[in-house]
Parts: sequence; structure tokens; C-alpha cells
Amino acid sequence: MNDRGTELYEEIKQKSGLRDKSPFSPFPNGGLEIKATCGSVPTPTQCAKIGIEKPDMGKTRIHVLRGYDWKAHHRETNNLVGILWDFINGTPHIVAVFFGTNLDEQDWGKIIQPRDGGGRTTSVSIMPRHGVKKMYRNWIAVMKDPAYIKFLNKYNKDNLIPL
Repeated sequence: MNDRGTELYEEIKQKSGLRDKSPFSPFPNGGLEIKATCGSVPTPTQCAKIGIEKPDMGKTRIHVLRGYDWKAHHRETNNLVGILWDFINGTPHIVAVFFGTNLDEQDWGKIIQPRDGGGRTTSVSIMPRHGVKKMYRNWIAVMKDPAYIKFLNKYNKDNLIPL
């Protein structure tokens, strides 16, 4: 942290302590969030109908991947590093990285509130398809594997990522 950052940090610490998150959220410029997803696969019932098994933990998912999105507890995330990961040989690997610098509230779904008695579920906003496409348009890196490239291009109805 530079001198100015240290000065601001000490000012916040003296003024309201470090338990109050209001000086940090929302950031004046929106800040930067990093979110990861492993995408969505069919339910066990859907898998059974098409004659496949739902991948277990540690198993590669790309061949049954149906989609992907990112989730947030609010709709103010405007600067997002979005990561897509998958299991490869039993360990998680980042397979694609995207960067959105121009997201707005419309790029996030309405906040879904947990049902009463719904356990530990918290409120969530799920990025809809057009927000995912906005992220796709600014892809940073994708694993050089045709399965991932073809999936991302097909899901986003485009061919921005070369094979």
C-alpha cells in the first residue's frame, strides 16, 4: 500500500473501526471482483434420460457442460474477472478467463431471496445470458483444447475464440 492508502486506511480505522464495511463497499469506482464457476451440468435424472452419468467430484465436466454463469450477492459488480474451471486428471484447472469492465446492473439477474427456513442459502443474483456474452466478448485466455473452445463459442453463438 502506498502512503496515501495507508493514510486513508488509518483514517477509516480511527473513525469507525474495521468492522464497518461501508467505507469499502461500494467502492467509488466499483472495485474489482473475481468470481469462478465450473458451469452447469444436467441433473442426475436428466443424465439418466440421455444414458450418461453425472460427473462425480474430480471428473472432467466439459463433455456434459450445459452452460455457465457467475453469481453475486448484489448487482453492482461492474469490473469482473470471470473464471471458468474444470477438473482435469482429478484436479481443478482454470480453463478460461474473461474480463468485464463495462458491466451494469442490467447484466445481473434480479436478486433472489432465500425461502424462509431455507437453510444457509443467501440472496443471490445470477448473471443472465447477455451478461455472460458480454464477458465472452472480452475473453483473456482459454485453454488450447478444442472441447473448451468449441463449447464457449457455441454457447455464446459466436466464434471469437480461435481453434
